Amino acid sequence: MEKNIVVIKGDGIGPEVTDQSVKVLNVIAQRFNHTFHYTYSLLGADAIDKTGSPLPAETVDACLESDAILFGAIGHPKYDNDPNAKVRPEQGLLGLRKALKLYANIRPVTPYPALHFLSPVKSKLLEGTDMVIYRELTGGIYFGKKELSEDGNSASDECVYSASEITRIGKLAFEAARSRRKKLTLVDKANVLETSRLWRKVIQQMASEYPDVAVDYMFVDNAAMQLIINPKQFDVILTENMFGDILSDEASVLSGSLGMLPSASVGERTALFEPIHGSYPQAAGKDIANPVGSILSAALLLEYLGLKDEAKLVQEAVLWTLENKFVTKDIDPINFYFTSTIGDLVCDYISNNIPGVLHSDNIVLRKSTII
Repeated sequence: MEKNIVVIKGDGIGPEVTDQSVKVLNVIAQRFNHTFHYTYSLLGADAIDKTGSPLPAETVDACLESDAILFGAIGHPKYDNDPNAKVRPEQGLLGLRKALKLYANIRPVTPYPALHFLSPVKSKLLEGTDMVIYRELTGGIYFGKKELSEDGNSASDECVYSASEITRIGKLAFEAARSRRKKLTLVDKANVLETSRLWRKVIQQMASEYPDVAVDYMFVDNAAMQLIINPKQFDVILTENMFGDILSDEASVLSGSLGMLPSASVGERTALFEPIHGSYPQAAGKDIANPVGSILSAALLLEYLGLKDEAKLVQEAVLWTLENKFVTKDIDPINFYFTSTIGDLVCDYISNNIPGVLHSDNIVLRKSTII
């Protein structure tokens, strides 16, 4: 197979974790006889510094011509700490989602038994948890009309949804539920918001087309609580843009670290894959960031391209590193391994380059695991 992949490293730790994913994709390509062509493009603070724009036209053009996009992270303190900044890194990512019509963000959440001790949620509550969150990505309050009064003392953000926007992501969520445990939970605030009442109406109408899928409805405040006290009840969660942003970040604590979770943003023409974590500028350049979220995002990319066996092997390699306690500093601040070392270990596993006896001292020193 021959595919064109756009790589956007982004800001902060983005370049470091993305480099590990590219290494993994290269090893997959070598083992399974694929060819991946990479185009490196700019986005976010990095793009502002180099071009003056958070989303250069060249980046959009490259993405539109690609088979898939691998993205790192976005954000920089000099913009985060300046509420008056007119040009911001986040504008680049929002603009790219809109340009590519990436209307659905998909975030799987599966806590690993080896990392249960990291979660603030008790291990017995985590057992059996396996959910995926479908977040609408191009509508709602993030993209609505925004106004600030002339005196700066009042502001408004408009939240707008159409039935067609709800239907298209609803179809993806129902089909996902049908292939999983056949349960879909719509999260809304229908007791207060008119947009939520439209969401509920549309999903209720769609439910008749999927009689094998059990559908329930939950207010967002209750859903936030239920994610912590009984996470295993969820299979597929479907929700609007802002609720999905908040709930999926909350769900990340179930895994023990923000660095663990991948995501996919799919649309009409292509798809973008990224870890859910931010740019974590404090760790940039130190080789300590967790690359697992990015590597698992690369696995989702492979699955999107129809390479299911390859994706499964990457996921298996990540599980092997966790079970053998090859983890980064966010998981074990004392006995940790470098970002690049984790990437190398995943590649070694994929290449069948793991010896019967592991020499952990050599791994720490970044020597070959065979020595």
